[in-house]
Amino acid sequence: MILRSVISSNQSYSRTLTNMTLLSPTPSHFHMPQNSPKNKNVAVIGAGSAGLVTARELHREGHSVVVFERENQLGGTWVYTPATESDPIGIDPNREIAHSSLYLSLRVNLPRKVMGYRDYPFVAKKKPNRDPRRYPGHKEVLDYLKDFAVDFGLIGLVRFGMEVGHVGLLENGKWKVSSKKRENDVVFVHEEYDAVVICNGHYTEPRTADIPGLEVWPGKQIHSHNYRVPDPFRDQVVVLIGSAASATDISREIAEVAKEVHISSRSATSGVPLKLPGYDNVWQHSMIESVGIDGGVNFRDGSKVLADIILHCTGYKYHFPFLETNGIVTVDDNRVGPLYKHIFPPAFAPSLSFVGLPWKVIPFPLCELQSKWIAGILSGRISLPSKEDMNADIEAFYSSMEASCIPKRYTHNMDDYQFDYDDWLAAECGSPLSEEWRKQMYFISRKNKKTQPETYRDQWDDDDLIIQAHEDFVKYIPELAQAQKLPR
Repeated sequence: MILRSVISSNQSYSRTLTNMTLLSPTPSHFHMPQNSPKNKNVAVIGAGSAGLVTARELHREGHSVVVFERENQLGGTWVYTPATESDPIGIDPNREIAHSSLYLSLRVNLPRKVMGYRDYPFVAKKKPNRDPRRYPGHKEVLDYLKDFAVDFGLIGLVRFGMEVGHVGLLENGKWKVSSKKRENDVVFVHEEYDAVVICNGHYTEPRTADIPGLEVWPGKQIHSHNYRVPDPFRDQVVVLIGSAASATDISREIAEVAKEVHISSRSATSGVPLKLPGYDNVWQHSMIESVGIDGGVNFRDGSKVLADIILHCTGYKYHFPFLETNGIVTVDDNRVGPLYKHIFPPAFAPSLSFVGLPWKVIPFPLCELQSKWIAGILSGRISLPSKEDMNADIEAFYSSMEASCIPKRYTHNMDDYQFDYDDWLAAECGSPLSEEWRKQMYFISRKNKKTQPETYRDQWDDDDLIIQAHEDFVKYIPELAQAQKLPR
């Protein structure tokens, strides 16, 4: 793709991306083929929200699809289990992996209407044991994904309980996928596919804080990946690291049973510890300077706490232990690359792709558009730029990050420009652009989450956007037009 601007170090990150390519789709890349589409045999790794919609889009495009799912049911990270890993901080490579990072009380932090796939609205259903709330609990999301899989006939495409041990390119240009039954089986089955789409999620391999003195600190450490309920923190002094959604939820929940909770985050800028409004036992601190053999946790604001537990709410690492590319595709400081548009490694495009890497996004619609683009490219209905142009685009992207002093680990953090990205993909696919109500509802929700973290899930003032969403959903769910009262 031809770059449309000169990268300037004083440009903002999102403006640089917009000027480059995101708001400038090239219609020449979208064309209808003269001949019938070329159907491919495609392996999809993972049957979570990304893998399911990828399977649907590939199947819609006429491809043959096999989905490999290591668990015995679909849903990926949305399958709650009380089980945790043998290593609570998640750094032992030989630990038994718990795929889910859900805690029992988790409710989504996006309105359900924003969260759902674009053509399969996530509306409340009048069924037993369903959660009609606007911000439902995690089980409702799993039920939604199960409904999606059933309604689009995806269950038969999934091989449950199959763990992929190796994915590698063969000399004939096909991909070898080696898999085995996860339980009590050491024999791998080797198969060949025309393409592989990796949808294994990024909430399984914990990322922990690097703090001087941890090797001698005597307390207990746990990553939020292994947090389920607050009881283990009863009467404990807890230092919680992080300020994202899970950190906000978990800190409030454990405060109900813990002796003290001390939150350490980059966003704390006061220079002194501050008590969290509404709580007598929760304090906000700056980053941790070091920890000591006496159990002390020393903060950069000069304060010190003798803590029993450090709880890392510090995110996750991308992890593809099964993928062998001879060092061409790497994970470097949580940058998966080189990838064109966060999806295709140019050296292997279009036969190898990734869905669902971006974060700080609305994931379901984004994955829907990514997989729609992949499916069209694999069939020949949509074309990619040359490898040279893809590499040039990637290099310009990386240079823009460096010029803007954006750390490499934020490569896949889309945040403010996710809708530009979604609309670029939509234009490439010949699909409608992002709905205006979805954008506004998302930004209002994000603002409310920051300003009223205790109540944003149950109090809102954007009913006009709810009405707009329902008007849009009528084309997918006609019975909504007859509803006397709009469900929330």
